[in-house]
Amino acid sequence: MTPEQLTGRETGHIVDAGQPGCQVHAGSRAVLLAMCQAARGAGFDPFAVSSFRSFDRQLTIWNDKFSGLRPVLDASGQPLDVLALDEDARVRAILLWSALPGASRHHWGTDVDLIDRNSVPPGYRVQLTAAEFDRGGPFEAFHEWLVRHAPEYGFFKPYRGVLSGVAAEPWHWSHAAVAEPARQQLTPDLLLQVLRDAPILGRQTLVQRAGELHARYVRDIDLPHLA
Repeated sequence: MTPEQLTGRETGHIVDAGQPGCQVHAGSRAVLLAMCQAARGAGFDPFAVSSFRSFDRQLTIWNDKFSGLRPVLDASGQPLDVLALDEDARVRAILLWSALPGASRHHWGTDVDLIDRNSVPPGYRVQLTAAEFDRGGPFEAFHEWLVRHAPEYGFFKPYRGVLSGVAAEPWHWSHAAVAEPARQQLTPDLLLQVLRDAPILGRQTLVQRAGELHARYVRDIDLPHLA
């Protein structure tokens, strides 16, 4: 991928996936569709709550959270008063659940947040919380199916709460064959360049800590062999 594609500023690598209704990297489309077809055969209705996400979209999410316009949750899923935090603490709080613009794996089109629409109760609003995928949650069975079968299609969970600074995200699945080269291409220098040029809130802290943030939230993920 080009530097612009790696950081979500260009979309030449992205195609429509049809089912499950999302946009993905051209090299990930076939295996994602095959996995979703197999899931439908097992009685599920896979749906991507999120797939490709542009830099501008990630920037809006970040700035809204930084300014208190969008909820920011702590490690236990409870809302924080981000405006009561200093800039450094606010950055760390947001990064627990949200990627930096330019550093999101969703920029690559290799990562999808999957739920089972068959398991959504009438009137229920999906939150994407760990409890929804744990024992007794609406997506427990679908998650268990993915844990067993997603590796057959080359997908893994990059955020399992082992190495990455990102909190465990049982809904987040990544196509390793395309995502891993992208992760290695997204260097600290490229991220620093993007952060310096972006109208991003908290820029001073982000630029000063770019190398550390890259290591903790981009480089260090929970690779498949750690499962």
